[in-house]
Amino acid sequence: MHVIDSHTGGEPTRVILDGGPDLGSGSLAERARRLAVKHSTFYQSVLLEPRGQPAMVGALLVGPVDPTCVTGVIYFDADAVLGMCGHGTIGLAVTLAHLGRIEVGSHRIETPAGVVEVALSDANTVTVTNIESRRVHHAATVTVDGLGTVTGDVAYGGNWFFIVDPSPIPVEPSNIRQLTDAAIAIRDATIARNIGGEQGQPIDHVIFQDASPKENVQSRNFVLCPDDTYDRSPCGTGSSARLACLAAEGRLAPGEEIIQESVIGSPYRLSYQPGRNGGVIPTLTGQAWVMAETRLIFDENDPFKNGISL
Repeated sequence: MHVIDSHTGGEPTRVILDGGPDLGSGSLAERARRLAVKHSTFYQSVLLEPRGQPAMVGALLVGPVDPTCVTGVIYFDADAVLGMCGHGTIGLAVTLAHLGRIEVGSHRIETPAGVVEVALSDANTVTVTNIESRRVHHAATVTVDGLGTVTGDVAYGGNWFFIVDPSPIPVEPSNIRQLTDAAIAIRDATIARNIGGEQGQPIDHVIFQDASPKENVQSRNFVLCPDDTYDRSPCGTGSSARLACLAAEGRLAPGEEIIQESVIGSPYRLSYQPGRNGGVIPTLTGQAWVMAETRLIFDENDPFKNGISL
């Protein structure tokens, strides 16, 4: 299996160029469902240790339905198939440029959540114009052992988020374990109370927002992903969901730019324009670097061929 690894602000992406399962035809959403239902062993074997690493997201290249798109892609982590992935799209664009498949300029990429646009500024810098994002519930509350009543917004940016602002725990690298445990408990509580999307979609990510100590950086976040690891980047779909919340509250004007950093300090530049359906069209700019190009080998005699799952 031919793959290229990159990282976006410290968050790894593994682009799968060939050797993936046959997902048949149809929309990317249909093919993503087939991947989730029929091929979980495949995507877990690609991302779990010893072949993969914590926090890595896979990007399986597939043929697009929309002929204006340079490729289709289905994103997944070790626990779930994703609708969209912001850091993965930045990593994918840099990878496609590394391969000579795209040049500096604007390009369209089809995802299960819809078509997104990428603008490649140089070999490492990408601006993603995401799908329309929206806030669904304001000030939803859950009760969590050890935290008490937690209030957050439910928003969609390509995945489903519960956004807690301000964070109940300081967003600092020294608190990553505590933040992770709290976010898992909050996500479990939202699922138990059926707090999620308009059609019952469950929360898959939790965001804690906090102030940044850096001048000219508006905020810092901690983002829990479906596989219970934290996002090393500021999370593209999460930042999109947060933009929808800021817009709904009148805290950020269209076209106004802010800087969002992750818990490890990697930044995105964020802004939005009004969407057609009452949400926002987010744009986020970040940087990615290619780290490796290799072929994965799946030996039938390898006892951990399908990854280590405990």
